[in-house]
Amino acid sequence: MGETQAVQGTTTADLAQALAAVAGGDRGAFERVYTATSAKLFGVCLRVLPDRDEAEDVLQEVYATVWRKAGQFDASRASPITWLAMIARNKAIDRLRATPAAARTAPIELAETVADPTASPVSEAEAAVENARLGHCMEQLEARRRSLIRTAFFEGATYEELARRIGSPIGSVKSWIRRGLMQLRACLEQ
Repeated sequence: MGETQAVQGTTTADLAQALAAVAGGDRGAFERVYTATSAKLFGVCLRVLPDRDEAEDVLQEVYATVWRKAGQFDASRASPITWLAMIARNKAIDRLRATPAAARTAPIELAETVADPTASPVSEAEAAVENARLGHCMEQLEARRRSLIRTAFFEGATYEELARRIGSPIGSVKSWIRRGLMQLRACLEQ
């Protein structure tokens, strides 16, 4: 598999070709870019903007920009998803900066009712112990199961994507992950 996976089952090369077609005014290619990247770019917007409606508005601005500026994409400088994520992040930051500070902050009178979002030292210590236990249990897994679980849960890859990446049947991938999770549970319950 010479091409790298970009997003939603679309390779980096496919996404680059679609952007080139968008630069030429191809609406079908634009729809393919949107379908392959909108979830990821919406996530980028949500990380910057706490308000979902604002993030949705910014996402629309992002794709309007992509439609107008697709010809500026240069595959030698960045991958398609990196270029798109940069546009989304910059648009979201611009929107955040344009929001008046008063709208982003609550009155001081509400300070007593706002919970401290940081974990207590006891909670942090407990989390560190749990993370160490999880790390130890992950290391006990066979390398293939460990890799599949990490990819599925930390990268959000689907069973279909994993099966395609490693060239194995989807049923085998599901079985390896299920057995790996059962081993993890048994290890963590000890």
